[in-house]
Amino acid sequence: MRKLLSAMSGLVGTVLLSSQAFAAEGNGLAVPNQSWERLWHEVIMDITVIGVIMAILAVIMLIKYKASSPDQLGTAKKLTTVQSIAWALIPASVFMADDFFLAANGWTVWNDYRRVPENAMEIKVTGYQWYFEFTYEDGTTTSELVLPHNQPVVLRMTSEDVIHSFGLPGFRVKEDVMPGRITYIYLNPVEIRETFVQCAEFCGNDHSVMTNAVRVVPQAEFDAWLAEAANG
Repeated sequence: MRKLLSAMSGLVGTVLLSSQAFAAEGNGLAVPNQSWERLWHEVIMDITVIGVIMAILAVIMLIKYKASSPDQLGTAKKLTTVQSIAWALIPASVFMADDFFLAANGWTVWNDYRRVPENAMEIKVTGYQWYFEFTYEDGTTTSELVLPHNQPVVLRMTSEDVIHSFGLPGFRVKEDVMPGRITYIYLNPVEIRETFVQCAEFCGNDHSVMTNAVRVVPQAEFDAWLAEAANG
């Protein structure tokens, strides 16, 4: 049993250290979607370890304290007040400490999403029935969201008609887009990739087709694309 717990502890530590190292890659800034994925892996590992330990203890108790005959009555040693309190408080404290640890990590992830770096590039997003429109800092407006690699980006969003929801499953984030109000999403695109944005709030007849391409490209390719879009 002790060897099993030691092995599990080592596995958990290895996963956490490797995931933290992975999240530190890129431009040195927080990467919100990687932080979220790291937290999710920690939660899955946490509940898996707890579940396995509880299952093993349950099997041990079933075997060890199995009645040898239908008439056999179980006996239990009477606990003192101190022992009773200890058996209640110690397991509860362990579980609460674990819950507080995960909650603190969740708060860190939330802060990563909401804290925008000073050097973030700002892109304005406007939602319509039924498409999104993107306006870059030079005034260029496009229907495709193209992001420069390793450049922090803040999307300032509003709607011209009804409530939409700017959903980026590839970046593990979404935010409501509302008329008369500006909301925002912070992204740190540290991976060159292609993904999409999908409206995640029912907004009318063509809600299901309210999607736009999203690309993360090298800086030189982004500059060329933006210049072409501006002249087009």
